[in-house]
Amino acid sequence: MIVSTKLHIPRVRNSLVSRPRLMRMLHEGMDAKLTLVSAQAGYGKTTALSEWAKQCGSPVAWVSLDKQDNDWIRLWSYVLVSVQEQVPGFGETVRSMIGIGPTETLEPAIAALLNELNLVNSELVIIFDDYHVIELPAIHRSMMYLLEHLPPRIHLYIASRTELPIPTARLLAKGEMHKININDLRFQLDEGLAFFRDMTDLVLTQEQVAELFHQTEGWISGLQLAALSLKRSDNISETIQQFSGQQHHISDYLLEEVFRHQSEPVQAFLLQTSILNRMNHSLCEAVTGQMNGQEQLERLEQRNLFVTPLDDHKNWYRYHHLLSDFLQQLLFRTEPDKWIEVHTLAANWLEEHGLDEEAVDHYLEGKQASDAVRLIEKNLHTLVQSKSVVLIRWVSALPEDSFAEKPMIELFYISVLLGVGEWEAAFRRVEQAKVRFQALQGKMSDVEWNQVMGNIYFFCSVTSYLQKDLEQTSAYFELVEQYVPGGSLFQTMGRNRYQGYELFDDHLAHINDLHAADAYLSKWIAIWGSKKEYPFLGYLSASYSKLLYEWNRLDEAEHVVSQVLGRKDMEPFARILIHMAISASRIQQAKGNSQHASELLTQLKHRIDSPDYELFMLKIEAEQACLSVQQGFLQEALDWLQRCGLTHTDEVSRNRMAEHLSAARVLVACERMDEGLYLLERMQALLVKEDALRDRIKVSILQSVVLQRLGQPEASFIHLETALRLAEPQGYIRSFIDEGPIMAEMLSAFLKKVEQGSLTRNNSQVSLTYVKQLLLAMDTKPDENRSPKGILTEQEKRILRLVAGGLSNKEIAQRLYITGETVKFHMKNVYRKLGVNNRIQALQHAKEWMI
Repeated sequence: MIVSTKLHIPRVRNSLVSRPRLMRMLHEGMDAKLTLVSAQAGYGKTTALSEWAKQCGSPVAWVSLDKQDNDWIRLWSYVLVSVQEQVPGFGETVRSMIGIGPTETLEPAIAALLNELNLVNSELVIIFDDYHVIELPAIHRSMMYLLEHLPPRIHLYIASRTELPIPTARLLAKGEMHKININDLRFQLDEGLAFFRDMTDLVLTQEQVAELFHQTEGWISGLQLAALSLKRSDNISETIQQFSGQQHHISDYLLEEVFRHQSEPVQAFLLQTSILNRMNHSLCEAVTGQMNGQEQLERLEQRNLFVTPLDDHKNWYRYHHLLSDFLQQLLFRTEPDKWIEVHTLAANWLEEHGLDEEAVDHYLEGKQASDAVRLIEKNLHTLVQSKSVVLIRWVSALPEDSFAEKPMIELFYISVLLGVGEWEAAFRRVEQAKVRFQALQGKMSDVEWNQVMGNIYFFCSVTSYLQKDLEQTSAYFELVEQYVPGGSLFQTMGRNRYQGYELFDDHLAHINDLHAADAYLSKWIAIWGSKKEYPFLGYLSASYSKLLYEWNRLDEAEHVVSQVLGRKDMEPFARILIHMAISASRIQQAKGNSQHASELLTQLKHRIDSPDYELFMLKIEAEQACLSVQQGFLQEALDWLQRCGLTHTDEVSRNRMAEHLSAARVLVACERMDEGLYLLERMQALLVKEDALRDRIKVSILQSVVLQRLGQPEASFIHLETALRLAEPQGYIRSFIDEGPIMAEMLSAFLKKVEQGSLTRNNSQVSLTYVKQLLLAMDTKPDENRSPKGILTEQEKRILRLVAGGLSNKEIAQRLYITGETVKFHMKNVYRKLGVNNRIQALQHAKEWMI
């Protein structure tokens, strides 16, 4: 639920001291991407920004943050709504993408937000107040990505008690960051004099004001607190001397001075309402039992007691953080029973008014675990989909025994831990839950208990799978079959939502032993294949088709694909459709049906019906780019590379490995070899660390191809030998074949060198039989002279025919809708493959083979 008051610019008092110097400094931020207003509590950050926001002349989207906003989806949803209030119609493409939450390095939601911001045709300011409450690394990554790509008309202002936990050195160096610190915020002496003259009834000499300035160092809240204390003083000079700075915490001292001079009812009201992040009269009355909530709030505002209206109608208020922190500590220390009572009362009111999320926080603070569990259980499905960070925080704060008899909460929590990569924590909880749930037999109906046990055994299978133990995974699936023959409801979690990780959708990205994978996948496809409504089968079938494809058993792979794509129960599952269609496309390309291979991917785009459509398109278009490279359509691949936003310097991520590999292939195909190698080297380092064999083999193969094309055969053979050594025990075939004629040449040369004993690494562990098997699979004998028909790509053949027709490079480019540079690149490849140096030789050579 969006709390609208968090999007209002806090109300500024009419009698505020004018601060033109500070206003000018804030306005200078309109020449930068980011303005950071950084100072400890009480220096007037919010007040200064509020005043400036109302006079800056540009639309301002304001977001006030609190600890509950330490959640990726929640924070960016607030940003989206706040901007929409200033720019009607903004963000239609962004909402669904924000709803799936963050991934490790992918920022599609923020990219979509940036695309929309690029369309804003006027200056726009986005202000984040109290950013220091944000601790989630995923939010900081998103903020950095936003800043790096922010359009020049958009300006971010961030108020924080601390320096930003994101790298800002580059922004500073480029003049894109403007900083306002404590020295800029603190009152100057003339402003202090104006404050005491215009905003208090005190008559102080300039020397007395100067002394206060000396003691408080221009700290605005300190001066306000001092003024409140001095109003009750019989001897102003003596009181000022007491502010000598000898107190350890002058803020606590001054607050204590102010607090103890309030009446008992006001003290009680302040203490009991201090626990509230925001409050209206009804909520205050529910917490305090006093029936004059609105009157109390307005009286506190009139007395300058650090209470701020959050809207122009004065319906909602909040305390200054300085006062709130002081009062909460005082209440917790002196009245622990009252602390529990007021949190419980607040939670009851919030629940009655449909504010369940805020209510859970108060139930937890009030030690009302059963009520917290009740609300969590009530909102579980929503929480798992969009509030995983909040759910983790809540369940972690609950006593272990508070949901011992609420298995679904435990299971959802385990699913969340797995989803965010907290595997070790998930493994521990699965083992604990298995023992605890078994003890529930007899305490619930047989049907309920079977459901619980079937679901926990599913999670046992998941943890075994993550540990690459397929035998144990299979054993747990047998128990799932026993207890819930219809399957665990967690087997189809996510349906057509983008998950960001491949480990559960593409088994070969995780499992290194292809022979074990063959036995495991074929067994469960046979068992589940006869079930009419069992979409989980699709994930296994997609992986099995890729396994058969890798072993070059194309007809069998095609049969598996056709069986799954014909099932109605798979249709709603975008993740299944994508993996099946990509597999089908690769099979058709391998069979020589290039046009059909392209059509399958184009049709796939129209079959995806998901709120995360744009995210799925990233994956599909990366595959299309690879196919374009294979088919020789380099301009299409290059267009994708420029459009997708990936670069060779990006931080490599396990979750985006397929896209990184596509980018590397395009870079290499377009002769940007150094960039391609740099990306491949960093991918290889990550894959070795992650023990991801398949992708490690693919990267090693591509590294060898690049080095071969760069004229470094010795270095090329080192990577080729690594790939062969890793691939041979598992029987990899297509990963080599799909590199095309250059791989056949390399394998032939490698074989010859091994036979001659001329390799620099004579202790090669690669068998000659395996190399010959690969060459045979390529329809190539080791020393066979091959026809250019089998060497040149379809696009290269088209270009050579047009050259034979007398067309110039420019005319060929126009005919094929590619650039002149692309034509030159293809011709260089033709010369290299045919072993010639010019057009005439190429045409003569090609004519012999009737191209």
